[in-house]
Amino acid sequence: MPVLEAIVFDFDGTILDTETPDFQTWQEVYRSHGAELPLEVWLQCVGGGTGEFAPDDYLEELLGRKIDRERLRTERRKRFLDRVRAEPVMPGVLELIDAAERRGVRLAVASSSDRKWVESHLERLGLRGRFAAIVTADDVERVKPDPALYRLAAQKLEVLPERAIAIEDSYNGMLGAQRAGLRCVSVPNSVTRDSDFSGADLCLDSIASIAPDELIACFDRSNGERTPA
Repeated sequence: MPVLEAIVFDFDGTILDTETPDFQTWQEVYRSHGAELPLEVWLQCVGGGTGEFAPDDYLEELLGRKIDRERLRTERRKRFLDRVRAEPVMPGVLELIDAAERRGVRLAVASSSDRKWVESHLERLGLRGRFAAIVTADDVERVKPDPALYRLAAQKLEVLPERAIAIEDSYNGMLGAQRAGLRCVSVPNSVTRDSDFSGADLCLDSIASIAPDELIACFDRSNGERTPA
């Protein structure tokens, strides 16, 4: 097991729970039209995704008629943003960042969202300056599960991928990290908890469910012989 030199965090659903309010507000839209948005359909686009799933397209298919897309999206977006702004940093994230900094482990964010979205929230949360690199959808041609984001994050941190771990909440994110050569800690949220994370190097209910130094030691040869369980 190689020495751990870097931790790369996903953003949505990992640092900040944007996934739950996103899904919930779309569910509310569907139910206001007498329809349902199945979680298994929604999961196609969580963490990046390979499909071109559009919630308003799918709603029109279910209803068999056109809807006022502009009004629907505007109203839904406002409710979504109001809820996201009220969300705190996900449990355990700050403690893991602190522990990594104490040990000289470099930090980055790799997100399938655009730069403005990620950086504006990191600034609001007081976290922007804690990361040596921030890589977003604006920096690559393909987002997760493509490995480009994680490869670029490792490059910007000047570490070998095998000496970094990814913290991810989605199946697509886990695939992207592992395809780039990073080990992956999967931390599902309320939206992604039923996804298949059997391929993760370590799966946690919450980052806060394990002491940060213990989590780092799981992936760091310099801290003994323990390996992820």
